[in-house]
Amino acid sequence: MNPRPRIPAKPAARRQGVGSSARRRMLLVVGLLGAASVGLVARAFDLQVVRKQFYQDQGDARFLREVPIAVSRGTIFDRNGEPLAVSTPMVSITVVPSQVLENADRIPALAQALGTNPDDLKSYLEQRADREFAYLRRQMSPDAAQAVLALGVPGVNGQREYKRYYPSGEVTAHVLGFTNIDDHGQEGLELAFDSWLSGKPGAKRVIRDRMGHIVEDVEQVRAPQPGQNLTLSIDRRIQFLAYSELKNQIDDVQADSGAMVVLDVHTGEILAMVSLPTYNPNTVMGTNGSQRRNRAVTDVVEPGSTMKPFTMAAALSSGKYTPTTPLVDTGNGHWMFYGKDIRDDDPNGVLTPTGVLTKSSNIGAAKISLSLDTQFVYDVYRGFGFGDSTGSGFPGESSGYLKVGHAWRPIEKATMAYGYGMNVTPLQLATAYSALADDGVMHSPTFIKGGDNPGKQIVTPQIARELVSMLETVTAPGGTATRAQIANYAVAGKTGTAHQATGGGYAKNSYNSLFAGIVPATNPQLIGVVVINNPKKGGYFGAVVSAPVFQRVMSGALRLLDVPPDNIGRWYVGGPLQPDGGLAGNAPQQNVGKDAEVVDGDSP
Repeated sequence: MNPRPRIPAKPAARRQGVGSSARRRMLLVVGLLGAASVGLVARAFDLQVVRKQFYQDQGDARFLREVPIAVSRGTIFDRNGEPLAVSTPMVSITVVPSQVLENADRIPALAQALGTNPDDLKSYLEQRADREFAYLRRQMSPDAAQAVLALGVPGVNGQREYKRYYPSGEVTAHVLGFTNIDDHGQEGLELAFDSWLSGKPGAKRVIRDRMGHIVEDVEQVRAPQPGQNLTLSIDRRIQFLAYSELKNQIDDVQADSGAMVVLDVHTGEILAMVSLPTYNPNTVMGTNGSQRRNRAVTDVVEPGSTMKPFTMAAALSSGKYTPTTPLVDTGNGHWMFYGKDIRDDDPNGVLTPTGVLTKSSNIGAAKISLSLDTQFVYDVYRGFGFGDSTGSGFPGESSGYLKVGHAWRPIEKATMAYGYGMNVTPLQLATAYSALADDGVMHSPTFIKGGDNPGKQIVTPQIARELVSMLETVTAPGGTATRAQIANYAVAGKTGTAHQATGGGYAKNSYNSLFAGIVPATNPQLIGVVVINNPKKGGYFGAVVSAPVFQRVMSGALRLLDVPPDNIGRWYVGGPLQPDGGLAGNAPQQNVGKDAEVVDGDSP
């Protein structure tokens, strides 16, 4: 029997090496696990402690948003509480472009709901793919916006906003102006009182889901403060009447443009202000500057003979003249002065200051002005507000132009006496006439009802009353403005017809036609000024073009305001005269012209 072979034993050193290797591997694994654990702990510490706020802010930025709370702009009312400008709730569609692009198959349905082309919508989103916010459509009606949101397209949301609406449209456009898409005033009183009307939007924090939808309101950051309401001096009824009559007349005489202002004599409150051409403030897009310009405060004209009452105010204030002083010889209707032919429409001979107004004599006004101290005349004109802003606060208001008195040349002094060589706005002219009507006290015009407006004494009450009586003869039989008469009311006023200035000269056949009047003349309540630019049909004299507009508007205004008549049984075109001839004021019978249709003979 053979013995079993012996397996030689491993050396002790080799067994020891194998054990050491296993331990090293074990230690390595343990070390790696330990290092990983330490790293995880360090990372957790970094995330939870060191950079906790950073990552929290990052998370909040993705899911927690601060969004504005839309606030309603204040309502604008007319003096009787009728709304002229209101804010209506709308919804703007907002979007996270990248989220919509991730769901490109939903774009056609979204485009259809928005009423746009799918390719255009996709291109719009691709151009803004790196943004977290963009508008798809501003100020949609709530129903239309809901139809879009109902699609549930990821990243599409609604945001409440307000849109301005003007119930009277183009009738009050130039007074109110309009707001932009962010509801900030851009023109007119919307701009002038923007801070008062705007209010302050609020803010709140909300949580949005990954689709961008608000799932929870977290907190209110800032409470919204609605805009404050504004009550204007404007009477919507008189405003509509002035707009309608001025528009009809401009259409009839084929004029380029026009403006009208109606003032309350005793407060300076603007009851109506109209400018044509006009625009619809509810749809401003497509309009131009000419349509949007408020000509009653921004455009200037040479006033023509409507300036003569202020020349007579200087004459009476000087003490050299009374209403019946027969000292002014106007000759045969032509007077050469410094090489210029100053002329009247008809020969008038010797006239009183009242007769100068009744017959609208350029020669008479010029001669009276030249007889007075230059600085004194200038001061009187300035006192009535010429060459200075009225202080109405309307954006873009012009101050007109009146050359400084010490620089007047004699010919300038003469022509300014009948309204050439100076510029006024219709509002300036109305404000100046209001001083005559309110016993010489001039109030700054205002668009706000019930404001404190004490006024300033310009001339004495006696002189102011004399001037109003003198101006009554202008609308009486024999005056230049019988078409301004109002049944049962005495009217004091003045016509004006001025050639339009054109680059260093005057246009031969282009005119500005004006009328400024006071009613009722014996107890003045209202001022009306009408300016019509470049009439081309049916005449161009202020008596023919502008006086009839005054008559129709003020007749309606007197009835609307329930102003009692002051001229019952006296004179009226087509009606009976009193036995004394029915002539107002201090003008004697011989100083009143015989032809009731004599027109204003203004010319440069």
